[in-house]
Amino acid sequence: MSCHSERGIYPPRNLLLACALTGHQPILRPEIVKARRFIVKHLTLLLTLLPISVAAFAQSPTAASGQPFVVEYYYKTKWGHADEFLRLFKKNHYPLLKKEVEMGRMLKVWMDQPRYHTTEDGRWDYRVTIVFQNATVATEPFDEAALQKQLFPDQETFQREEQRRFEILDAHWDLPIKTVDLEAQSR
Repeated sequence: MSCHSERGIYPPRNLLLACALTGHQPILRPEIVKARRFIVKHLTLLLTLLPISVAAFAQSPTAASGQPFVVEYYYKTKWGHADEFLRLFKKNHYPLLKKEVEMGRMLKVWMDQPRYHTTEDGRWDYRVTIVFQNATVATEPFDEAALQKQLFPDQETFQREEQRRFEILDAHWDLPIKTVDLEAQSR
């Protein structure tokens, strides 16, 4: 990339200034032109869509009205480790969730397990559903470490067992849920 003028060729670091002062257009390599077009195109798209997505979230009934906010947490264990996972979950994680219900941060917590098997790609072993007080409570920072220390004084054992609980997972994902009112009139 360079800018040609009667005074010679300017190095890249002074290119834009030199071209602006001399009134010449910079000579750009095709890959640079292509990269700039890509960046401008995608940056424009991002800046166009960002305000729309922020406005849509702000206007969603759950976020705006303070309604309960539901999140499903899926756990897919490695074959043969489902019982161990459940034992560790009930020992170490469920007491934390129950305490958060007592504190009022969460309204309800329960676990489901599929009755029958599915295909491997769609398989999950446990689904924990948590109903939070509202979307703000669900997403604001919460000091769970202090609660862990209060409920589990033997932190070394607690940390080791929690690490094991996640080692025996093949996958874990979280899914915020939105209720669809089937009785509501269509727009």
